Amino acid sequence: MLHNLLKNENIILASRSPRRAFLLKQIGLQFEQIPSHIKENFNGMQPEEFVLHYSKKKAEEIQKSHTDALIIGADTIVVLNNEIIGKPQNDEDAFQILKKLSGKYHEVLTGVSILFHDSQLSDIAKTKVYFKDLSNSDIREYVSTGEPMDKAGAYGIQGYGSQFIDKIEGCYFNVMGFPIPLFYEMCKKFKSE
Repeated sequence: MLHNLLKNENIILASRSPRRAFLLKQIGLQFEQIPSHIKENFNGMQPEEFVLHYSKKKAEEIQKSHTDALIIGADTIVVLNNEIIGKPQNDEDAFQILKKLSGKYHEVLTGVSILFHDSQLSDIAKTKVYFKDLSNSDIREYVSTGEPMDKAGAYGIQGYGSQFIDKIEGCYFNVMGFPIPLFYEMCKKFKSE
């Protein structure tokens, strides 16, 4: 199990995400949470390149001052028709994002990077999420809860936003913000090297 695999390591999660921390705690992992301050810029990168780049950059920033720790970096985005959709800037932005997602499917991509001394490993989880048709009033009511504001794609699958999802193909935890099964496989590979 993952907590046994990493039990002797000093682990740092390079993220401020409460959902990532919650998921890692749920599987018994002991870690310190130190958010990186890397500013993301969607400057023409392809979605997969973007999440890999920023998951690694976040981990590298923390590794500079914590050289003896195993660092976990992650970056999650929503992609609709090859357009990267990040976190909403305000209520109106959240409304417009959810309007775009209504009645369509999109992909949730999470890049995960593990850095330890000179070793590093990165991979991507992809999940398709199918949204129901949403009325303007459904969207406005949801935005008024405040839930969309700190989430890529302006919704949380684990909260009120679950009411809008018709089905998913792939990892549920990825949509929540951290693909636990992929991370487990990566850790097994990392520890065997």
